[in-house]
Amino acid sequence: MSQRMQGQPMIVLGEDADRLKDEDAQSHNISAARAVAESVRSTLGPKGMDKMLVSSIGDVTVTNDGVTILEEMDIENPTAKMIVEVAQTQEDEAGDGTTTAVSLAGELLKNAEELLEQDIHPTSIIRGYDMAATQARDEIDDIAVPVEPGDEEMLKSVAATSMTGKGAELNLDLLSDLVVETAQAVAVDAEDGSTVVDLEFVDIKAKPGRPVADSQLVNGGTIDTDPDHEDMPEEAEDADILLLDAPFTVNEMENDAQLSVDDPEQLQEFIEQEEQQLREKVDAVVDAGVDVVLSKKSIDEMAQHLLAREGILSISQIKRSDIEFLSEVLGTQLHSDLDFETLSDQDLATGDITRDPEDGWYIVESDDSHGVTLVVRGSTEHVSDELERGITDALDVVAATISDGRVLAGGGATEVELAGRLREYADGVSGREQLAVEAFADAFDLIPRVLAENAGLDSIDTLVELRAAHENGDGHAGLDVFDGDVVDTFEAGVVEPAHAKSQAVSSAVEAANLVLKIDDIISATALGEDYEDEQEGQGGGMGGMGGGMGGMGGMGGMM
Repeated sequence: MSQRMQGQPMIVLGEDADRLKDEDAQSHNISAARAVAESVRSTLGPKGMDKMLVSSIGDVTVTNDGVTILEEMDIENPTAKMIVEVAQTQEDEAGDGTTTAVSLAGELLKNAEELLEQDIHPTSIIRGYDMAATQARDEIDDIAVPVEPGDEEMLKSVAATSMTGKGAELNLDLLSDLVVETAQAVAVDAEDGSTVVDLEFVDIKAKPGRPVADSQLVNGGTIDTDPDHEDMPEEAEDADILLLDAPFTVNEMENDAQLSVDDPEQLQEFIEQEEQQLREKVDAVVDAGVDVVLSKKSIDEMAQHLLAREGILSISQIKRSDIEFLSEVLGTQLHSDLDFETLSDQDLATGDITRDPEDGWYIVESDDSHGVTLVVRGSTEHVSDELERGITDALDVVAATISDGRVLAGGGATEVELAGRLREYADGVSGREQLAVEAFADAFDLIPRVLAENAGLDSIDTLVELRAAHENGDGHAGLDVFDGDVVDTFEAGVVEPAHAKSQAVSSAVEAANLVLKIDDIISATALGEDYEDEQEGQGGGMGGMGGGMGGMGGMGGMM
């Protein structure tokens, strides 16, 4: 005790631990978050560029989908991971707008850093950002345009806006029609009178090898495999179908057992008993009127032969996701513990099964089916996979639009309008929070600026023209990235769901405030040299983020 009182230091952290406090911690966190945001910024809009992501085992993904890029990147920095969570939340809640949300979060932090340099406390910035976000969501509610669930033209515009820039341009009309048709096929009326799109009943399949124009909507499910026996029929109309999640084989003993035989007759008798078991099961299937047996697990070769002889089609080893979806499509139970002795027509479903002659896969349809399969075609696997991601996002936003019933003008129109309204709102805010509200408004300008940059246009001139149009009362004035003009994007069919925009604001401000609240970073390992390099360079970009807190991993090599 006396030694400690004489001034010797108290050691709290381990030798390898490191710590950043106050301005250093804030600068470190903001740099990490901004690096993530800037990594996806160039993908924004119809003219956005793609990223090639190469995994550690050599798998290649080419995409401009924000959440896909961030999930595939090898990000280790904890602050950077928080920004990735913004994209994941946006994807889960809205289905699209991930790049917008992440970019907005990065810009909010950039503007906050400038306020911090003016000795404005993070608490004041956070309070101002919360005020601005609440006001922005209120303004979105005010400027949103209502849309009816049956307004197919508006829904097609929403789908087309979402897919533009994701390899769908040449077949945009066809794909938009398919997306809307798919959403409406699984739309149901809720108890409160609203319309809900049940996307759990939609199965999206990417099939390379054929042009995009061959994409189609199937009223049912698909099976990408061959029949069990060459003598089986390939198709069946109005068929009675049995779905199995159990092996169609001889009954297995509960415990391990060994069989000892003294002569060949005993072995033959045992084999005949097994065959008799299979014959009894097949006879039960025939007596129940089964036309098609679809099984997740194996079907014994002898059973396959007997079924073929009875003119029954069987398909085994079906993927779990496919067989479970077929259960929903056909409205029947997936039998995992079936007693063949009690099998009856009550255990069966009715549907049509046909085979696609070009792809060689089966299509299972039912008149009463609620499930549908959207088959996405593409010349190569990379093309079809990217289209699948684009169509998935489009389905999500169309579903959100049908449920929420509101849309906004795209092309940066909404962001410029919100920025202007927030600046007016800031005039009535007192204290240092006013500066934070103005900084929030400035962050919205990032979206039209980046849209212009990605289209090869002058971002400053574009923003000036957009602001002038909005000051003159044109709240739907946005950027046409294809010819560089400022147009009424709502009339041009460039529309976005209001729910996605509101969610992007919420996700971005929550992430930014979370980063701003951190004033101390304590690491079990040294932050050390990598952080010092970052502070010295500040221009080293993503490669400088790291040290013991975890860098961007293989991100630099993947971009």
